Amino acid sequence: MTDAASPSPATRPAGAVPDDFHVFDTTLRDGAQREGINLTVADKLTIARHLDDYGVGFIEGGWPGANPRDTEFFQRARQEIDFRHAQLVAFGATRKAGVRVEDDPQVAALLASEAPVITLVAKSHVGHVELALRTTPEENLAMVRDTVAHLRAQGRRVFLDCEHFFDGYALDPVYAKQVVRTASEAGADVVVLCDTNGGMLPAQVTAVVRTVLADTGARLGIHAQDDTGCAVANTLAAVDAGATHVQCTANGYGERVGNSNLFPVVAALELKYGRRVLPEGKLAETTRISHAIAEVVNLTPSTHQPYVGVSAFAHKAGLHASAIKVDPDLYQHIDPALVGNSMRMLVSDMAGRASIELKGKELGFDLDGERELVGRVVARVKERELAGYTYEAADASFELLLREEVRGKALRYFTVESWRAIVEDRPDGTHANEATVKLWAKGERIVATAEGNGPVNALDRALRVGLERIYPQLAHMELVDYKVRILEGALGTGSITRVLVSTSDGRGEWSTVGVAENVIAASWQALDDAYAYGLLRAGVEPQE
Repeated sequence: MTDAASPSPATRPAGAVPDDFHVFDTTLRDGAQREGINLTVADKLTIARHLDDYGVGFIEGGWPGANPRDTEFFQRARQEIDFRHAQLVAFGATRKAGVRVEDDPQVAALLASEAPVITLVAKSHVGHVELALRTTPEENLAMVRDTVAHLRAQGRRVFLDCEHFFDGYALDPVYAKQVVRTASEAGADVVVLCDTNGGMLPAQVTAVVRTVLADTGARLGIHAQDDTGCAVANTLAAVDAGATHVQCTANGYGERVGNSNLFPVVAALELKYGRRVLPEGKLAETTRISHAIAEVVNLTPSTHQPYVGVSAFAHKAGLHASAIKVDPDLYQHIDPALVGNSMRMLVSDMAGRASIELKGKELGFDLDGERELVGRVVARVKERELAGYTYEAADASFELLLREEVRGKALRYFTVESWRAIVEDRPDGTHANEATVKLWAKGERIVATAEGNGPVNALDRALRVGLERIYPQLAHMELVDYKVRILEGALGTGSITRVLVSTSDGRGEWSTVGVAENVIAASWQALDDAYAYGLLRAGVEPQE
């Protein structure tokens, strides 16, 4: 490796972590290849800000020159983002076979992006060289050597991604290592071994990385796809073998089943390996950043994602709850606050006294010593879950149940006299949905009618029409999710129906449940709970 390969400290942001280990994010390029993700330039700029705030060392922004969107992104990122921790990286390929590097327009576009770091992708699988590039192994090495040296001469830091490296190594290890050695000697600061097909297992990765490191002396990185479900494990296996550069994507986004997930990798490096890879205090932002990026790409955050999922530190079994009441560490591998998450107690028919006491504490109730009260709540939960209710997915309905037992009566903001929903099938094939509710609130009898795009929506609107004058807080609430499940029963359409409703007031969401033989009746129960809980959140005093 040439002396010029070491980066000048002046080119790195002031807040960057030491250069001896790299966290490299490729959400904006490789992650954007996931089915269902289609990022605008504004989306990419927002994600780049989140990643820089998190403290990753490098953000791969895309392939300038390959499409107008990525070219525009680099132009705007230079003007609109003041990177505090990360360096922006442009991605591209080595020069074309038979073309002088100075004449290759794609290489010129990489330089025109003005990114301080450039990642080149190169073939390290001799079969791909001959079949995909349609050139000779010798010319491929020259393409690597010329392009790396040219970009280094222009003052750029260069990383080289060896595409299909592990498969290529299995076919011809001598040539695969020759590509690594050529890139390093030409000035590439890091040579990244890519498991492009995602077929490797940790033991294989460890063995190959260790051998390549010993035989080439190059600084190595790892890029793992998740086709075997081992991308995070393979990334950490490479680190164990000596890799000091990890390429990941936020939430594991990527083509096919995805890439190595940034957040478990970073958390493992900091909490399990004791290696500082983020600026001080940034690890606690992990959950927030994960969810913020999920919002930008418009994908619901995975509830069961390690470290950052809402279920990552959720406990359901009574045995677990009893132990956690003594010491939370007995059933948690870390303190969830370290990654910005929190412990949750789930209430279900598996709940015992400890589960209810811990859940009560989470909701602000001290139930220690309240054996009779806790016993009533446990019995009621078990009875209602037997009837089809689920409280682990409907925390708001459980809180209303608990408050009812604590107060000795239900929280009531209104009393329903009756409701009805009508679906009219018209000759032209359209449908009309109308609902009427009759209720009492603050001593006043209210009759309200509304139409909707379905019977449940019509009921929701009628309830709002009737109550918003008395409870203006309802104007800030909206139904954001609606799930129906037919529970086991003797008859198909006559089975029990469970409805889960999620509601938002712009500051947070809550879920409520209803169960009945009729889907509309079950929906009404869930809506009733949803608005009662929303008014409770808003600080409105219930009717006595």
